[in-house]
Amino acid sequence: MPSDLLFAAAPGFDQPLAVLKHCHDRIRKQLATLQKLPEHLQKHGADEQAQTAAQGILRYFIQAAPLHHEDEEHDLLPSLQASVSESERAQFEINLSKILEQHQRMAELWEQLKQVLTRISEAQTSIIDPGLIDAFTNLYAEHMAIEENHIAPLAAKSLSAEQFAIMGQHMQQRRGIQSA
Repeated sequence: MPSDLLFAAAPGFDQPLAVLKHCHDRIRKQLATLQKLPEHLQKHGADEQAQTAAQGILRYFIQAAPLHHEDEEHDLLPSLQASVSESERAQFEINLSKILEQHQRMAELWEQLKQVLTRISEAQTSIIDPGLIDAFTNLYAEHMAIEENHIAPLAAKSLSAEQFAIMGQHMQQRRGIQSA
């Protein structure tokens, strides 16, 4: 049995913070592939490997990433905003504002990347701006660090089991998955 099979197993929706962290791990894998793409394109052009990589990145950021952002914007962050203690409110509000701004900027950068990745996936170009990739990956890295180091720990201590259960149900519904 390959060792990465167990590691790749996604947590259940009864653990919404673990699901969000698992999404971050998947985002990191896609970003790592994206960062390798310019060098590959320079050496090999938009060959089959580059096309497959571009298709995988497109698929993830078109399908899964928007759901992840919705999980945060529609469930996690509003639940926290309603539950955070007064002593932690000011820092939470700063992080909330930053996360929402980052989501907007990610969407803008993604639109640019999506266009060129689509062209690479169709072997129509072998040129991609490494600066655009760096801006996108750096923004995501900063974003995930805020969520993992500040938002998730705050949620773990501030949200109730009932809030987590509702969040998990919404995440499941958002993905069209039936409850067991």
